Parts: sequence; structure tokens; C-alpha cells
Amino acid sequence: MAHALKAPLPTESLVLTYMDRAGRIAIDQLADGFGMSKTQLAETAGLARETLYRAERSGARKAQGRLREMLEIISRVSDWAGGKEQAMAWYRAQPLPAFGGRTAEALVKEGKAAAVRDYLDHMAVGGFA
Repeated sequence: MAHALKAPLPTESLVLTYMDRAGRIAIDQLADGFGMSKTQLAETAGLARETLYRAERSGARKAQGRLREMLEIISRVSDWAGGKEQAMAWYRAQPLPAFGGRTAEALVKEGKAAAVRDYLDHMAVGGFA
């Protein structure tokens, strides 16, 4: 019995867009895709600037995990934000009332991406901020 290929979930779409054949986030393509330098991308993801300039560090679990978390959150909001660029602007600048006015970017940098995803899930089903 053949299995049909599933369409990627909305939260996976940007992650898959920027994934290389080895299953890692492709740093150069990601930076280019959002019109950022690697330094700006590192800052946005809460990583040291040097991390994204060295292959062994940019491929490390922590760096890849942080970039994946950032992309998952941006993917979740891109449809209602009006696209990935607007979703990135939301991620970086929109204060979230449920988190004392901190942004999704600040929360991801603090290691609280799961809380942001839970918040977005809550909002998606009609919850209040």
C-alpha cells in the first residue's frame, strides 16, 4: 500500500524552505531570504555573532535549534501577518501582553520558544492575549 506524501504543516514550511540536504538550517540562504547579514541573523536568534560565520558552530545543536525555533514561530504567524517579512517584523518588535510586553524574539533568546508556540496555539483557537 502506497503512502501519500503529507503536505508540510504550516509550522514546518519555512523550516523546510531553509533546510539543506543534511537536514540543517542553511545559514546563508536564511540570511539572504530575510535580507539580513549573518550578524543580524545571529542577533535575531540570540546567538553570538561568530556562531554563524563558522561552519562547525553554525551546525551545532544549540545554533540549529535556536534557528529552527525562530523559523517555526515565524511560520506560524506568516499567513496572518501577510508574509514572512511581516512575520519577522512581528517576531522582532510586537510586544506580547501575555509575556509582560516581551517580544517573541526576546522569549526565544531566553529559551522560551515553547511558551511562544503554546501562546500562538491558544490564540489560534480563539483565546485571548
